[in-house]
Amino acid sequence: MHDLAIDRTNQRLIKALTCLMFLMFAMTSDAVGSVIPEIIAEFRLTLTAASAFHYVPMGAIAVGALLLGFLADRLGRKPTIILGLALYGVACGLFANGHRFGFFVALLGFSGVGVSVFKIGALALVGDISRSGAEHTATMNLLEGFFGVGSIVGPAVVAGLLSRGLSWKWLYLLAAGICAVLVLVATLVHYPQPRRDMGRSQDLGTTLHMLGDPFALGFSALIGLYVAVEVAIYVWMPTLLLAYRGSHGWLATYALTIFFVLRASGRFLGAWVLGRYSWTPVLAAFGLAILACFAGTFWGGVDAAVFLLPLSGLFMSTLYPTLNSKGISCFPKSQHGAIAGVILFFTAAAAALGPLAMAAVSDTFGGARYGFVLATGFALLLAVGLVINWLANPTAARLACVDQAEYAPAARGVSPPAGATARSIPAR
Repeated sequence: MHDLAIDRTNQRLIKALTCLMFLMFAMTSDAVGSVIPEIIAEFRLTLTAASAFHYVPMGAIAVGALLLGFLADRLGRKPTIILGLALYGVACGLFANGHRFGFFVALLGFSGVGVSVFKIGALALVGDISRSGAEHTATMNLLEGFFGVGSIVGPAVVAGLLSRGLSWKWLYLLAAGICAVLVLVATLVHYPQPRRDMGRSQDLGTTLHMLGDPFALGFSALIGLYVAVEVAIYVWMPTLLLAYRGSHGWLATYALTIFFVLRASGRFLGAWVLGRYSWTPVLAAFGLAILACFAGTFWGGVDAAVFLLPLSGLFMSTLYPTLNSKGISCFPKSQHGAIAGVILFFTAAAAALGPLAMAAVSDTFGGARYGFVLATGFALLLAVGLVINWLANPTAARLACVDQAEYAPAARGVSPPAGATARSIPAR
């Protein structure tokens, strides 16, 4: 009964707060491509050393997600979100006192742990305020839409700071200020109380046990492949397009911005599309479209890449939030923190390792285009997985069971009986 016992105004405030959390995190994470050239010049770094600004926070998010994912289920959503925001805000605020590269990298690792904690709390909260699996997916697309907006705002802020002769560090100080406001609002907002399964303790063992669940691994594998494909664009596409000498130079200059705009706008449209069509054929079609963009780049080279790679953002837009939502929705709400941690672990690990693998291939064979050959392989595996998911639809029964046990009673205004979820989910 407590799941939906909140007024509409409070529910809108919770959604707004969660959207702003995603936007704030994207401001710093996706602006790293704009910051790295500055720290290379400031600290006289190699490309490998400077890339620590990307892989260290991603690695910290991965480790934090796996080890601390259970906190949202054990402590509750509100304490977990406040704790994560506080860690992230403190780390960003300390950038003001730093002057050494190693110190900044350590802060990024610290902030990554904070991100993993508050993001898992936020992802678990989405299930608490959703009245159905379909609404859960729509809300996830909305949140990732705001993440897409943050991906546009962050690099724009860095560009504005540098044009005025200000340090890139102000980006992190801005994030710290936003974080302080979010902590205050999160403290005042009333959160729905998630139901916990009777007799089931939530700890690290719960998260590790999920690594043996085929649904958790299946969705995590698809998400890992998707992230490897997406990160290939915003980390290495600018490097690939340096070789472009055609008549559309302006397109090469703004290719990354176009990609982010298409990805953000597509995520806002994702809720509309998924409200009218089944998610499995939609994702399969988008996966094939992404593969076509990368295959076209493989065959057409940089002259094709300048058009096709930014366009891929439109097809990528709906994949991550929908796969994330369906993966989480395969489990009862009392385990949403743990499963969100598992999925976030694979997300962050792929975000860290994918670009490194592409860099290694590019260095070995002598050019960024060879790294995109590897990325095309990732896109092929992703498309095949999504087509199989559409044709076989292995999650239909599991999603229907959880939807009936978790959302149907709440929609009728009653509490599900204790243990109902555990009994209704088929053993695998």
